[in-house]
Amino acid sequence: MPVRSITRQQYFDELARTSEKFFVPYIEQHRQLVPGVRVLEVGCGVGGNLAPVAARGCEVTGIDLASDNIVAARECFAAKGLEGLFVCQDFFEMAESPSPGHSVGEGFFDVVVCHDVIEHIFDKESFLRKVSRLVKRDGMVFMSFPAWQMPFGGHHQNCRSRLVSHCPFLHLLPRGLYRWILQRAGESEGTVKEMLEIKETRTPIELFERVSRKVDFKVLDRRLYFINPHYETKFGLRPRRLWSFIAHIPWVRNFFTTSCFYLLKR
Repeated sequence: MPVRSITRQQYFDELARTSEKFFVPYIEQHRQLVPGVRVLEVGCGVGGNLAPVAARGCEVTGIDLASDNIVAARECFAAKGLEGLFVCQDFFEMAESPSPGHSVGEGFFDVVVCHDVIEHIFDKESFLRKVSRLVKRDGMVFMSFPAWQMPFGGHHQNCRSRLVSHCPFLHLLPRGLYRWILQRAGESEGTVKEMLEIKETRTPIELFERVSRKVDFKVLDRRLYFINPHYETKFGLRPRRLWSFIAHIPWVRNFFTTSCFYLLKR
């Protein structure tokens, strides 16, 4: 599952297609995305997930740590004639007013989107508590992430080494051995550090659900995928839900779940 060489605009378009076909219908099971609905995406990247939401007339805000992502999001939105607010900032330090004229405060957003973000977060409880404070009482949260034990749950498909990027379950090796293999494969120190950090911040299904309950989130819906919906755009693979009998077996299901979809409510 190697990284493909594509432009930011192409990546934006791929995300937008996946969001339009899978994320938006999933969210709209419980909340219609109509003009005036306020939507925040945490870790918005280049903004593709928000494109179909903005096209529906929603007021969208994206926040991301990487300044180049924010620049790309603004450029891609402008190229599509879409409106959105994009802020380069640490979510944990998100101010009450992300920009002039936008007073956030508690319960400001109708919908908060966190796509493939929480598996990078060390303090998941604090993260979810902050999300909870920003969503309205009658609002909801869309959370998605890869189960840690799935074949590429360590994101090592992003490594430059063909051997490492194609080797499933490599991230489940003991930390020292995993580091040695990454180094021997010629990965940069930055990549090795990133892979080891993800190993520390891993997110099995059971951990996520336990922390969600602790923060008093109610699970409105859970959908576990054997084939991630985004793989349709990336690799031409038809999305497939995880078989029900496996989905109900704790820990075992993590090895077969390439993407977890959750709708949460305060």
